[in-house]
Amino acid sequence: MALRYNRSSVTEASRWRVLAVLSLAELLAMSLWFTGTAVLPQLAREWNRGLEFAGWLTIAVQFGFVAGALISATLNLADVLHAPRFFALSSLGAAAANVGFAMVADRHILAAILLRFLTGMFLAGVYPTGMKILAGWFREGRGLALGVMVGALTVGTALPHGVNAAGVLAQFSWRAVVVASSGFALLAAALVPLWVREGPFAAPQPPFRLAQVGEVFRNRKLALANLGYLGHMWELYAMWAWVAVMLGASRGGGPQAGVSLGAFLAIALGAVGCVWAGRAADRGKAETHSRVALRARVTIAAMAASGACCLLAALVFEHYALLLAVMLVWGVAIVADSAQFSAIVSEVSDPSYVGTALTTQVALGFLLTTLSIHVAARLGGTLGWRWAALNMALGPALGILAMLPLARRP
Repeated sequence: MALRYNRSSVTEASRWRVLAVLSLAELLAMSLWFTGTAVLPQLAREWNRGLEFAGWLTIAVQFGFVAGALISATLNLADVLHAPRFFALSSLGAAAANVGFAMVADRHILAAILLRFLTGMFLAGVYPTGMKILAGWFREGRGLALGVMVGALTVGTALPHGVNAAGVLAQFSWRAVVVASSGFALLAAALVPLWVREGPFAAPQPPFRLAQVGEVFRNRKLALANLGYLGHMWELYAMWAWVAVMLGASRGGGPQAGVSLGAFLAIALGAVGCVWAGRAADRGKAETHSRVALRARVTIAAMAASGACCLLAALVFEHYALLLAVMLVWGVAIVADSAQFSAIVSEVSDPSYVGTALTTQVALGFLLTTLSIHVAARLGGTLGWRWAALNMALGPALGILAMLPLARRP
């Protein structure tokens, strides 16, 4: 039987200790997400293919995550297998697929893409499961706790670029960069079962039911929240996937280590935005309608800032130092609203199908990223990367329009 804590015995210190360990584990495990993307320039040269083709390494992870999320939600694996154990098994599976990718990527392109798909599929048992465990520990202060965890995940997403920068300076092969992330994921797999248990507020997640997907679109507030989330996702993963390439194109050559370090900082600084958004969302009243309106206003502020950065990036693209400065601000704003979209969906959904609502949100969002990543690559390869940055502004513009009705005071 899973060990759970008695509500009366939970101290503030124990809650924040669990948050710290769980956030560290998410940071380490999610470093697997962009390992293929971080070494794309090296692999593209070995394959003698353009970056648009090599971008399928990133798109495959997105498809894998959608497949894994649907399988996990349909079979309710995070409840059936005990959430910390499921987290550890998922981290191990993702680490193994990533090592396989490192071994075959230079010789077998299709096998490399398949292994990136499997990596994404296993990571679907890491991120949502970590959020579920965290929800079992926090009722009060949940917005800040979610912001801290998503911030840690953001740093983890950036980590391969940081490792790649160090690897270039130390003249390591791209394989060493990829395998390092598997080592991080193995450490995450050990941390969670040893130090994390399900909390006193843990409850079974309502299962995914295909027949209830239609309710996601009939519920007006839920439909608006999902539309806002889709706008957010159109921009987020396209920027994360191609930030190093955009910086490299602006610089026009020079040391790859500097570009990788810039990409690492641009993504990792998103942790600052996540914590800000979490604190801001916790300041509202306890009533659901007031909390939803406040969360919606937080998402609008974040998307307004990130949308402005899309435009500025296109304007200053020929000036590397200015573009890097814009990218750092963009990185803070672009992911700040991420956790708040999930929180809104959980609050405006009918409790009987909140599991279906959250799974549908994730599936639609990550499916859209496969298109946005490809469109950005096509624009960058044909018209130039400033146009790819400009195209990303469509997402926050649509997202703001969708969230305005939810932001109004009832």
